Amino acid sequence: MKKVMVAMSGGVDSSAALVLLKREYDVVGVTLKLHDGEFECEGQKTCCSLSDIDDARQVASRFDVMHYVYNMKDIFREKVIDRFISSYEMGMTPNPCIDCNRYIKFEALLDRALSLDCDYIATGHYARVGYDEQRGRWLLKKAISDDGTNDKDQSYVLYDLTQEQLSHILFPLGNMTKPEVRAFAEENGLVNAHKSDSQDICFVPDGDYAGFIRRTTGKDYPAGDVVDSSGKVRGRHEGLINYTIGQRKGLGIAFGMPMYVTGKNMTDNTLIVGTSEELLSRGLYAEDMNWIAFEKLDKPFKCKAKTRYRMTEQPCTVYPNNDGSVYVEFEKPQRAITAGQRVVFYDDDIVLGGGVISIYNS
Repeated sequence: MKKVMVAMSGGVDSSAALVLLKREYDVVGVTLKLHDGEFECEGQKTCCSLSDIDDARQVASRFDVMHYVYNMKDIFREKVIDRFISSYEMGMTPNPCIDCNRYIKFEALLDRALSLDCDYIATGHYARVGYDEQRGRWLLKKAISDDGTNDKDQSYVLYDLTQEQLSHILFPLGNMTKPEVRAFAEENGLVNAHKSDSQDICFVPDGDYAGFIRRTTGKDYPAGDVVDSSGKVRGRHEGLINYTIGQRKGLGIAFGMPMYVTGKNMTDNTLIVGTSEELLSRGLYAEDMNWIAFEKLDKPFKCKAKTRYRMTEQPCTVYPNNDGSVYVEFEKPQRAITAGQRVVFYDDDIVLGGGVISIYNS
């Protein structure tokens, strides 16, 4: 019987994944200790708390599965937290959950699983993996339910997976909806069957990203001018780390009309604002590309793409550059494209690949 290491966050999804896999595999449960709770705020708690670990352990014990806690605090700080802070300091808006998947769950943890003679690693992500004989490649696909859709699909945050990693990954929830998972958990007596989902970045539970960065770095991020697209000064900002592209609320300036953050100039410490129309961009450049459905891109192709987790994919053409980066031109202008976020490409339910947005243009 093949052996599977299941990453258990303490939530219902990963717990249900463990129970499903136990029907066919020799399973072991693992919870990652990513920090010591030093980021917790009053009334808020982060992931990998003692209660999360206890929930995971109870589920494992109920089904006679060994459960371990792995300390990955150092690599989490280096690869996730430090990168998050650095990105904000460079004027970008990062997605640390993608970095956590890339460097922690599907790199560090998978390496450890394979070193312990496990055949696979599994998580509670809503996505699918399969091998395409015709392409000769492992594919990442959207989660899908009986009606052909699944609003919990998480393929966007998994686009960075390599062929080697995909060959050792199981996503047992790929054909289930969230209500089906909760019903399954309740039928099997899981203590976390109705546990609420986490909503914010795990190490910033109160959602105050700028406050977290200030507390962590001890730095002061200076105020500066707010300017419109013509360069006219319209007010003052409180430090560029407080703002992101598309933001309207919290600017603290009366413009007399709706105005949004359209850009940040890190060189002269200015915040650029504009109208809703000025938020629209027809194209973007992306780098640090990872292709799944093919080895490399050597000619332009048409597909669909999305630049945020919750948006619907939009038709576009992808043009390769000599340095491995790409230029993406959308059929229709897209709103609030943001440097540091990811662009992920799709062909129907297949994830073709994706990369980090570096520049966007109108």
